[in-house]
Amino acid sequence: MKKTEKNGWDKPQINTLGDLKKSNYTPQEIQEEIRKNLIERLQKGESSFSGLIGYENTVIPEMERALLSGHNINLLGLRGQAKTRMARQLTELLDPWVPIIEGSEIMDDPMDPISNFGLQKVAELGDQTPVEWVHRSQRFFEKLATPDVTVADLIGDVDPIKAAHLKLSYADERVIHFGMIPRAHRCIFVLNELPDLHARIQVSLFSILQEKEIQIRGFQLRLPINPYFVFTANPEDYTNRGSIVTPLKDRIGSQILTHYPHTVAIAKEITRQEAKAATDRLVQIHVPELARDLIEQIGFEARRSEFVDTKSGVSARMSIAAFENLMSTAERRCILNGHQETSLRLIDFMGISSALNGKVELAYEGEQEGAEQISFHLITAAIKTLFPQYFPKIEKLEKSGEPTAYDELLQWFLKDNELYLDADADDGSFQDTLNQIPALDTLMEKHQPLIEKQDQSFFKEFILWGLEGNQKLSKYKTLAGVQFKDALGRYIENL
Repeated sequence: MKKTEKNGWDKPQINTLGDLKKSNYTPQEIQEEIRKNLIERLQKGESSFSGLIGYENTVIPEMERALLSGHNINLLGLRGQAKTRMARQLTELLDPWVPIIEGSEIMDDPMDPISNFGLQKVAELGDQTPVEWVHRSQRFFEKLATPDVTVADLIGDVDPIKAAHLKLSYADERVIHFGMIPRAHRCIFVLNELPDLHARIQVSLFSILQEKEIQIRGFQLRLPINPYFVFTANPEDYTNRGSIVTPLKDRIGSQILTHYPHTVAIAKEITRQEAKAATDRLVQIHVPELARDLIEQIGFEARRSEFVDTKSGVSARMSIAAFENLMSTAERRCILNGHQETSLRLIDFMGISSALNGKVELAYEGEQEGAEQISFHLITAAIKTLFPQYFPKIEKLEKSGEPTAYDELLQWFLKDNELYLDADADDGSFQDTLNQIPALDTLMEKHQPLIEKQDQSFFKEFILWGLEGNQKLSKYKTLAGVQFKDALGRYIENL
């Protein structure tokens, strides 16, 4: 077979069982097919999965071991951990094309038919049995397990209309209407959110996984179907909505734990790869590396926050959506001001709350505070965490009379000065506003002298937000921007 760019290989020009026998084709189980292609990839030094950043030394080796063992797999992990993506990529480990008996409901192998239809077809036509070819992209079945899924959906049911039309007894195999799993013979079958499947439906999978039997309304049929099962589950589901029944877990060969990115650097790579909407902009937007760090740190803060239900997980999709909103905030400002280029500002982070609100499930304490407030709390927490990496640590309690790096800046605010940052101001006006405080330039020259000119405004904002997060300044959010004042002034106003 010749390679093509579109699908990997040309479709074979073999149309009958006789021609297929003359070729080098040999029937094989899908587990052996995947194993063979995986071994070939590993021998060539090629990656078995692509785009799964952070899994290179953890999840992917576990997957490879399970596939080499021919195991059915349960991917266990919180939401947004690429479980479904991994399952879908398994099709790349299938042969480009496989033959089936033309018209077969369950993809009968012409040289190893298992259905009544396939067996009769070969018995009647012999070597003239028509053969058609199925591309690997068509050998993938996926079903979301919901409480309303029935045995008929997955396994099949007796079709009384077919029985009446063909004048057949209900004991005849031909009256069965096959469900999704038999139709996934020689295919990959993914069942997402397995614990949501009712326990009695899970029980119906026992005989398929172990004995390869189909049982429908007392009708017992020995049908050696050969799908490759991949299940996905969220560990929190075991307590909230349902559980995987123990005998079913026992029949699943390998259970593989997925995880969130271990470091900010890995999380940034994932966001760069996935944030497609951020790459196609009408204007040119400069993104300081610190802004990327902050986006990812927000996710890390959410996963350990007392206000967020950490058991439900914080998906990587949150960082991706937040970064896209961040870019859109800057783009909108540029369009309003008629500019073609700009640089991200820290105040632009006020525009990502809509992306954060829907991506975190709040604990009771968080519900009391409100989703909007928790979004701003997470942004502030991320700034406080990263601040000591760039500027001197801000101590809560300072020794009396001992100077600090921020005295000059705080004195500027103590002299009844205020700083208002307009979110939609043009770049020139925004920089002029920040330049009102000479102490910001002093801090930059002393602690970040090598920062690029384009990043300087962002770092100046970062200093102000860091001081506010550590309660050295007060910040007031308005509809159009934020206002910074001295912390003592806020205390007096509260009195």
